[in-house]
Amino acid sequence: MAPAEILSGKIVSAQVRERLKQQVVEMKEKFPGFRPGLAILQVGNRDDSNLYINMKLKAAAEIGISANHIKLPNTATEADVLKCIASLNGDPAVHGFIVQLPLDSDKPINTEKITNAVAPEKDVDGLSSINAGKLSRGDLGDCFIPCTPKGCMELIRQTGIQVAGKRAVVVGRSKIVGAPMHDLLLWNHATVTTCHSKTSTLAEEVGKADILVVAAGKAEMVKGEWIKPGAIVIDCGINHVPDSTKASGKRVVGDVAYSTAKEKASYITPVPGGVGPMTVAMLMQSTVESAQRFLEKFQPGKWNIQYNQLTLKMPVPSDIEISQSYIPKPIDQVAREVGLLPDEVELYGQTKAKVHLSALKRLKNQPDGKYIVVTGITPTPLGEGKSTTTVGLVQALGAHLHQNVFACVRQPSQGPTFGIKGGAAGGGYCQVIPMEEFNLHLTGDIHAITAANNLVAAAVDARMFHELTQTDQALYNRLVPSDSGVRKFSDIQIRRLQKLGINKTDPMALTKEEVTLFVRLDIDPGTITWQRVLDTNDRFLRKITIGQSLTEKGFSRTAQFDITVSSEIMAVLALSDGLDDMKKRLGRMVVASNKKGEPVTTDDLGVTGALAVLMKDAIKPNLMQTLEGTPVFVHAGPFANIAHGNSSVLADKIALKLVGKDGFVVTEAGFGADIGMEKFFNIKCRYSGLRPHVVVLVATVRALKMHGGGPTVTAGVPLPKEYMEEDLQLLAKGCSNLNKQIQNARMFGVPVVVAVNAFKTDTKAETALVVQQAKEAGAFDAVVCTHWAEGGKGAVALAQAVQRASQTPSNFRFLYDVKLPVIDKIRIIAQQIYGARDIELLPEAQEKVALYTKQGFGNLPICMAKTHLSLSHDPEQKGAPTGFILPIRDIRASVGAGFLYPLVGTMSTMPGLPTRPCFYDIDLDPMSGAVNGLF
Repeated sequence: MAPAEILSGKIVSAQVRERLKQQVVEMKEKFPGFRPGLAILQVGNRDDSNLYINMKLKAAAEIGISANHIKLPNTATEADVLKCIASLNGDPAVHGFIVQLPLDSDKPINTEKITNAVAPEKDVDGLSSINAGKLSRGDLGDCFIPCTPKGCMELIRQTGIQVAGKRAVVVGRSKIVGAPMHDLLLWNHATVTTCHSKTSTLAEEVGKADILVVAAGKAEMVKGEWIKPGAIVIDCGINHVPDSTKASGKRVVGDVAYSTAKEKASYITPVPGGVGPMTVAMLMQSTVESAQRFLEKFQPGKWNIQYNQLTLKMPVPSDIEISQSYIPKPIDQVAREVGLLPDEVELYGQTKAKVHLSALKRLKNQPDGKYIVVTGITPTPLGEGKSTTTVGLVQALGAHLHQNVFACVRQPSQGPTFGIKGGAAGGGYCQVIPMEEFNLHLTGDIHAITAANNLVAAAVDARMFHELTQTDQALYNRLVPSDSGVRKFSDIQIRRLQKLGINKTDPMALTKEEVTLFVRLDIDPGTITWQRVLDTNDRFLRKITIGQSLTEKGFSRTAQFDITVSSEIMAVLALSDGLDDMKKRLGRMVVASNKKGEPVTTDDLGVTGALAVLMKDAIKPNLMQTLEGTPVFVHAGPFANIAHGNSSVLADKIALKLVGKDGFVVTEAGFGADIGMEKFFNIKCRYSGLRPHVVVLVATVRALKMHGGGPTVTAGVPLPKEYMEEDLQLLAKGCSNLNKQIQNARMFGVPVVVAVNAFKTDTKAETALVVQQAKEAGAFDAVVCTHWAEGGKGAVALAQAVQRASQTPSNFRFLYDVKLPVIDKIRIIAQQIYGARDIELLPEAQEKVALYTKQGFGNLPICMAKTHLSLSHDPEQKGAPTGFILPIRDIRASVGAGFLYPLVGTMSTMPGLPTRPCFYDIDLDPMSGAVNGLF
């Protein structure tokens, strides 16, 4: 009989790698930017493990697989390893994932627990119990097979001999080779016998084998004379035996006596160079197979998301009834669906979570999606449904048109929730859920802002008190106390010294004059602009006297409370693009001027670091979902008059990365287009660097009739009959406001889609007239929407129009150059956006222009604080008034947030409660814990 033909693992593995390389090339051609991903997790630093890992990394690079080697120290605990595994399990860029064994840790680690923690669909080593179970059941197409048995089967296939019907013997029963090899041969229709150390008739059993696989771990235990003539012999063993002829004093042999076995077998694997090279090749093959399975289930860049089916009812139930009739998906599921990793998500119960800013860093090279802003015509006091339209649009784009889409909305204040307006989660079948969570505490961001804001207020008054009651040296001794005879400046005190031009770091080196400069902020009480805040409507806190206790020694002053969302810290949160940026903005906030007219900042007060600590969690966007299961970021809620009225830059940036280049992010700007949209463009986009693709302008027949001269619309009062009956003449006249707001949007070079938010009292002729007027005014398209009653289905036409508009060129531009003088910037907004003939600065405003210009704040953008109920300063002037003079009563600075806000007319930053507040209808079911009432 001729000697056995050698089955060279080196040759076969090279062929496998070449085939895999071609498959990866084809994947990249079909899905540009896609690469199979392999992660190798190592614990410790064993030399043999390092060698094996380097072989795997080299093979992956050759094939085109993106391989990532994660190395934990040998001090890693079991919890550390499990945490790392959880992160890799959730990473959509990782398709294959192995834990290099053995685990070289000083700490006790359960290896089986670790291997079973690897997600079965990524377990390309095939070591988890689930994959082992599937293999034992014969589910070969739905599991991963350990690499050594898989390599053995590939070598057997190279012989061209059919496995089906043959007698196979496996010597060895390890979980890694023997047991899976038995199952693999069995489900390839061989008759299989497994032998082991207790098998008494080993030679006899081996002699029956047409196919013999040996993985016993004992040098040359299977003798050549045992082997059946013509058998296929696969030797998995690697053993070292003494050999004085070798420089190392030993040589490598297998579990089979090779020299005699090759005379009996028809095919045999050598050792080394047989099964060994196949193991790495099979790991690569399993990784590519895993990537192919991923592509079959998911299109790269396309989410695999579960949408909720709405059951629509007529008449439409109350908002809270609808919200509570749908069970939200677990929020960690939503996070996985949109591509967030487990360690990027911080759960707050089952329905809301915070998203870590590390997600933005990870996704920094991902292209942004399309950026859509929803705004509206000048509204009635009832609002025209911007939030409802925002939610309806994302539900249509996601659940009905199957696009990646995120909504980014503001967090509502509890003041209006319990006051006159109610909640802001949308309405009807277009809501963020659970609405009671959305409208109440959410994750505590507003409470964090309240605490931070009031810490500043307390610091202002305390510092004035201490400066008024202590000598310079006493102040210095307390500000820079001696600890065991040693004084030391804190970092924030060093910054103050540098600001004062004192370049010293030794507290003992300051002169008497320098000590005075350092310890005395010398705040002018009449210039204090920083107020205390509370997230409750309380009109009796609009003007208060503080410091009336005897302990304050007569140092009292008049002050006030504002509502929390009007705090500059809220605007800082909304405009920050990271922790470092937020901290810098918090430190730049101006609280007052000193008696020389110089600005006094929070950094001067020494409070910057404490503010950053209070805000460290608030900066993370909050993840929720809509009724139909599309994702929502709820983050920040600045006022739309004295602030810019938009949700956070960070939420938008993370969402734009998550949706990918073909996806959509829909955000909402507060009030009408003349206010929220203008500030979105001139302030938010200026700081974020983001460029919008489409403006969605929400209009209602009701509001347009009001602008045409209809009766006054009052919240809580039934609508007059003029709004319940068709009146095309009144409506046509009111479209002047629609036309002006379309013009305002187009002024920024962005296409406009008008969403006509239809009410049941609207007639077809009325909505058709609005559509016609909008298109004639230059809108890209105008669409009638019924999303309040029908959910996303009622906004599909709007979504399609937005898709089309997003493909057209967006020639975005700012309205003004920030380097222009303050007065010129105000005038441009007043004339071009509002339609004013000119502006008039009252004396106090003139003084502030001079002051802020002198203080170096003249180059900040402008944030106009005016009524949202008219394009002018007079809420009674409807339609599109022109020729008026816009009075500027005062100008204030939000230097940390980064804008000046002129005050047009009078307005309150602390709303009051109406006669019958919304809280009359809110209650808690003590049995179920459910919130009842109207939001």
